Amino acid sequence: MNLIKEKSFGGERPLFGLEHSRLQDIVITDGESGIKFCKDIEISGSRFFGKYPLWHVDHSVIDNCYFAPESRSAIWYSDHMFMKDCVIDAPKFFREMKDLKLENVRINDADETFWKVDGLEVRKLVIKDGTYPFMFSKNIFVDGLEAESKYVFQYVKNAEIHNAHIVTKDAFWETENVTIYDSVLDGEYLGWHSKNLKLVNCHISGEQPLCYVDGLVLENCSFDPACDRCFEDTVLQADIKGDISEIKNPVSGRIRVSGKIGKITIDEFVRKPSDCIIEEDWK
Repeated sequence: MNLIKEKSFGGERPLFGLEHSRLQDIVITDGESGIKFCKDIEISGSRFFGKYPLWHVDHSVIDNCYFAPESRSAIWYSDHMFMKDCVIDAPKFFREMKDLKLENVRINDADETFWKVDGLEVRKLVIKDGTYPFMFSKNIFVDGLEAESKYVFQYVKNAEIHNAHIVTKDAFWETENVTIYDSVLDGEYLGWHSKNLKLVNCHISGEQPLCYVDGLVLENCSFDPACDRCFEDTVLQADIKGDISEIKNPVSGRIRVSGKIGKITIDEFVRKPSDCIIEEDWK
């Protein structure tokens, strides 16, 4: 493997077409498309400042690197990538990719990041700020996520998420086949218009959670007292730990609450068949 070490590159496409190479302690200083149409690349201990530094780069390993705010839209159309121990301060990362793995990565501006990624595996990820991370992605596995970005995981399909702490709004909208384990989900309008959404051992906060869902499953989940108008227009099977403040117009299924229900609203606007069974003080 060719070694390129402790060098700086700027301008337009300085490393275009590079193959079978290791880049160690390099700097991409300015310009555009520093590493483009490359394959079998390892990058370690390097810093990126120019725009669009890694496009169409297949089979790559990136570790201990820093991406400055100027390196926006840095990694697109690049398949089979593993990134570890990196810090990213730039928005619009990771677009139109297949087989992307991340471990111990921090993204401080997650605006429009992880769009249309097919095959995403994440372990120990922190994302801050920005809007719509993970949108339109599919076949996702996450273990260890701290997220404080708006509108996370919209329109995703086939996702399994463990040990997440998500503070946001409009999370998991119009998703399909998503399961979330052992997580804290804090934000308004969780999971609206989704299909086959399952939560296991989760704590839920925020206004009007889990409405308009077709095929909601809750196992051993708890609700913050501020959660109101839960489950409107939803078909569900739910086992709830502790109390819940309000249930409104569920469509069908069964809700079992181990504690107390503050309020149940079934009015003229409930959607048929309107046959949901609700049990309080369930043991």
